[in-house]
Amino acid sequence: MFLADSLGLDFINSIATPVDTPVDWIADGDGLLRWLKQAELVAPDVLDALKGRAVTGELDKVAAQARDLREWFRGFVRKHMGRPLSARALRELEPLNRLLERDETFSRIVPHREHDQSGFALDRTRHWRSAEALLLPIGEAMAKVVCEESFVDIKACEGPACTLMFADHTRARARRWCSMAICGNRAKQAAHRQRLKEKG
Repeated sequence: MFLADSLGLDFINSIATPVDTPVDWIADGDGLLRWLKQAELVAPDVLDALKGRAVTGELDKVAAQARDLREWFRGFVRKHMGRPLSARALRELEPLNRLLERDETFSRIVPHREHDQSGFALDRTRHWRSAEALLLPIGEAMAKVVCEESFVDIKACEGPACTLMFADHTRARARRWCSMAICGNRAKQAAHRQRLKEKG
């Protein structure tokens, strides 16, 4: 369910009701690892290494922390979406800043990743000292929502039962649905049924 055009909002959408029943993609530690891999926020080899050295229940505990973080961020975004984010909101972002302060990132020189280029590139990476470090790239994605998205353009899907949010990057800022294939199509079908009903 990566439909939001923003990974931080996709994180909020990691619990959703795509049809009738809520689905939580980070309900446990394995779910968190799968979501991070699909979001391409953590390299697969790092995820495998952390899973291999995690003690029983450790990843489930981190997944619970991620869910708490998600619900806090959902509340923050819902409160401020639809209008410019003001400077007063900074105080509310203290939990996110506390998470970001725990990061142990560093840069190093590595060979170019592109096969057709020679030379070196500066690569930013982090020390993955514990499973809790998995929260750090999520925190960065959330911070990018705050710093790079216009909260005027953050919307909730207009589908009656849909809980998904997205950043509206369309030219006319006219996006109404999480996806035309999901909620947009349902709305079209409902409107068609209503027209038929009114006709006769």
